[in-house]
Amino acid sequence: MSWPRLAYSGAIGLLSPLIWRRVWREQLPDRARGERMGCLRPFADERPRLWLHCASVGEVVAARPLIRALRLRHPDHRLVVSTMTATGAERVLSLVDDVPEAEAAAPLSHVFVALDFPGAARRFVQRLAPRQAIFFETELWPNLLRACARRGIPVAVVNGRLSPRAFRGYRRLRPLMAESLACVDWLAAKSGEDAERFVELGMASDHIQVVGSMKFDMALDDASLKVSERLHAAIGHRPIWVAGSTHPGEDELLLGVQRRLQARFPDILLVLVPRHPQRFEEVARLCQEAGFETVRRSRGRVPSARAEIYLGDSMGELQALYGTADLAFVGGSLVPIGGHNLLEPALMGVPVVTGPHLDNFEDVAQLLRDAGALVEIADADELVERVAALLEDAEQRKRLSEAGQGVIDTHRGALEATLAGLDRLLGHSQGRWPGSGG
Repeated sequence: MSWPRLAYSGAIGLLSPLIWRRVWREQLPDRARGERMGCLRPFADERPRLWLHCASVGEVVAARPLIRALRLRHPDHRLVVSTMTATGAERVLSLVDDVPEAEAAAPLSHVFVALDFPGAARRFVQRLAPRQAIFFETELWPNLLRACARRGIPVAVVNGRLSPRAFRGYRRLRPLMAESLACVDWLAAKSGEDAERFVELGMASDHIQVVGSMKFDMALDDASLKVSERLHAAIGHRPIWVAGSTHPGEDELLLGVQRRLQARFPDILLVLVPRHPQRFEEVARLCQEAGFETVRRSRGRVPSARAEIYLGDSMGELQALYGTADLAFVGGSLVPIGGHNLLEPALMGVPVVTGPHLDNFEDVAQLLRDAGALVEIADADELVERVAALLEDAEQRKRLSEAGQGVIDTHRGALEATLAGLDRLLGHSQGRWPGSGG
């Protein structure tokens, strides 16, 4: 073992009590703890397997077009999608039937990815034994990558991105990252800037292809559209704005914005959707302590005319909730988180508003900005004014909506380029598949 990976493995070994304490506290199925140590149960059949790893629910949502395409492209395989979180697992399992009934498709399975201890990583890869390993975005785990390379499994990183903040962190570990990236056979980068950052970390430039972001290849979900239509009809004609993927410190600011907007729009409704499900109860208490009439989505109720907050405390419905609104604020951007997916509301034809912290989505933000499809605010005071102005200007909302959808339509294509690259990589690996494992 090289000294960078030895030092890394030693460090996570020292931190293992803290890591396991966190894992133990997570609300995970019983099987998760064994899988976190690489102890996978046997699969239902001996089909060859493709492995896609996504960190959590946000990455699974972004990878949905890829998941669907891989299942249709390789019907004789099994697609295994791993996640770190239970919410990601739920989202994967919700996609089991996400293919046309008439089409032959690979079965879809979920496992929890092994913690990146050397032994757990080796066991996980040995028992999964995929024909191809695909890591989504910035999931670069040194021991998992090395375990794949040792078994001759071709490795791809798709939708590859490195925000300036992530790059600064990884650059401090450049020897470790260079060794890890040497295990990657092909990297599909979202942008030229992302590609340059990967090269600076030690990735071979001739193994990188700039293909764009698969987020632009998202498809409108018929089920989400139906939920949006039903909700909008049930809520009735009143101003509605959504604040999606919100974080601690941000919810309090948004509740203050809602209170100030009520002075100008007495019947305004805020649909508030926290990013993480473990915060649903906390945010519900915040709403009640602030004196808002709050209705919770998880209780199956529709907001009455008196409701001031509709709390989106259900899983997998953010896109549908965006579709109910006159405009959407995308969270993680009023506080220094780095923002979240600006394209989800745009796909639903909803004007997009964001705060100043956009490190994670600066490339997408710039495209929307250039097209006049993004409203940016500096703080909560400006958010009040811009939301109010948009609610009073239907024509401006229409222009923003059309501009946002135009950006999505113009930049589609990353999915096909990614699939072509994965096909080439899989074709080159024929004859060296390590077997079905066990």
